[in-house]
Amino acid sequence: MCGIVGIWSPNNKINREVLISMTNTLSHRGPDDSGIYIDEEYSLGLGHRRLSVLDQSPLGHQPMANDNESIWVTYNGEIFNFKDIRKELIQKGYKFKSNTDTEVIVKSFEEWGIECVNKFIGMFAIGIWDSRVKKLYLIRDRAGVKPLYYYFKDGLLLFGSELKALMKYPKFNKDIDLNALPLYLKYGYVPAPFTIFKDTYKLKPGHYLCFKENNPEQIKYWDIVDSYLKGPLKKSEDEIEEELEDLLIDSFRYSLVSDVPVGIFLSGGIDSTTLTAFLSKNVDNQLKTFSIGFHENSYNEAEWAKKIANYLGTDHTEYYLSAKEAFEIVGKLPEIYDEPFADNSGIPTYLLSNLTRNNVKVALSADGGDELFCGYTRYINLNKLNSLICRLPEFVTSSLIKGFDLINPAVIENLYRNFKFALPDIANSRDKYDKARHVLREIKNGELADMYKTAVSIWMSQDLMEVMRHKGSVDGCTYFDKTFHELESRNLLEKMRATDFKTYLTDDILTKVDRATMSVGLEGRVPFLDHRLVEYSARIPVSLLYKNNQSKYVLRKLLYKHVPPKFLERPKQGFSIPLHNWLKKDMSELLKHYLSVDKLTKDNIFNPHAVDRLIKDYMKGSSININKLWSILMFEMWKERWLDI
Repeated sequence: MCGIVGIWSPNNKINREVLISMTNTLSHRGPDDSGIYIDEEYSLGLGHRRLSVLDQSPLGHQPMANDNESIWVTYNGEIFNFKDIRKELIQKGYKFKSNTDTEVIVKSFEEWGIECVNKFIGMFAIGIWDSRVKKLYLIRDRAGVKPLYYYFKDGLLLFGSELKALMKYPKFNKDIDLNALPLYLKYGYVPAPFTIFKDTYKLKPGHYLCFKENNPEQIKYWDIVDSYLKGPLKKSEDEIEEELEDLLIDSFRYSLVSDVPVGIFLSGGIDSTTLTAFLSKNVDNQLKTFSIGFHENSYNEAEWAKKIANYLGTDHTEYYLSAKEAFEIVGKLPEIYDEPFADNSGIPTYLLSNLTRNNVKVALSADGGDELFCGYTRYINLNKLNSLICRLPEFVTSSLIKGFDLINPAVIENLYRNFKFALPDIANSRDKYDKARHVLREIKNGELADMYKTAVSIWMSQDLMEVMRHKGSVDGCTYFDKTFHELESRNLLEKMRATDFKTYLTDDILTKVDRATMSVGLEGRVPFLDHRLVEYSARIPVSLLYKNNQSKYVLRKLLYKHVPPKFLERPKQGFSIPLHNWLKKDMSELLKHYLSVDKLTKDNIFNPHAVDRLIKDYMKGSSININKLWSILMFEMWKERWLDI
């Protein structure tokens, strides 16, 4: 795992010191080595920070070139099947100096051009300079495991693994995109292709950019939607079970390709237990597993993780996170996540990464299992609600919506107890009422994309209008609307899963894991996101994903061959923290400092009195959606770190 940067400025000479500064900004991603390459003739510069995982010798130094130095590569990630590709290239006459996957990328591009990307199984963000045709390629892996940002304005192109590297360039414009800000508040992250800054973008997963003579062209080479459009597999349950098991074993084995020790994040849930169980049965050495616990029982899965680790015989390490430690980590978040990011589980993820890095250099995470195997509770509940509303006569649903204001709050509470649109620590009746009302109306009107956006939003649109000084949104340009439209012929469960894969998974979960792990020099891998497994899961019939009132039915069936159901048959908890309690006590000073009326008035971004009312209601004991306050707090802390300097 590494950090990459690049500059292409045809009208200006590359400043060597600036390129080095940009590169060294990512030293946490690659503490083992660094390098730069400058093509003076075409004013192009590449930078690289290396975390040595494969071939730790100097032969793995980057940027790396082909034999005649006409092709240069800077690369972040792992190509897990590089040995197979290497053999194929050797048969074609290529010779290799190292045992790195980077050299395989270089010579694959030399042989097949940009089409080589279709051969790669892995996670990657790659910059390739082909001086033969004066083209620069930027490539991002299919699921978006590895990040890649770029800035393009007035002929200047900058790219890098993190925004902080781009911000080191003197002419980088740090103007906030006030259209992207509402998206951040709504979802807790800025969805691709947007970033918090104008003229700055996330390269979309499954895409590559080709730059030639200041003319960027973005091309899609892979999309999960294509697999869904093929329709369900026409095979028996036994056949699907057998094929899925083979794919899981192969994908998980690939994730162990390394010249350094590998560990596993074990939460005690279905996905991480599946990963650990399958690997423990298919490797010779004892696995190392790691988990984080909380002293608040309702948030703690560490005890289950420990029981599973004991059963599987892993070398297990656990650590319990206190509110005091969480408070100390909060101050690091703006540096780690150099774009506003409101997923509070970034706190335990950072601590888990730090704990793991003290023992190993590579960690496997089981993220992606919920999207692939229909694991989120909201999938089933929203699908049931949609089916119910569609069956009711029109006058019944119209009357229900019109009379919604008359419904007793206790009824609303009961509705949300059965249809959990919010996280466990969100208990505000008004929020729930607004969300339920909009969800029902959008289902009735057939606006299912809007329904799903409402269901997963932190802020409702009317609340954003109250709290923000500046209005604006590019919501219709995100994958929420596009994916629902592209999958118009498919069922709601498939639409929700595919949308999450292209939004929440990429821009929240994978962002969280990448920044947390890389901030401590730990390589994070996500075995469930092997694209072969992703494509196959998209075609598993819904009847095998949810059956007998069980989510992840076929995955559980395979897992229970290795681990007794008693360890896993419990309500899904997710990886969340007791934020509601912590902000009232140990973290209350953060709200007072960053969200004061005076400070917000000076910033002129948020309505200070609307925010102040929210804080006062919270402090008085009102149950509110605490993620609303958290999202504004994270923005203000980010702004102080990166803009108010």
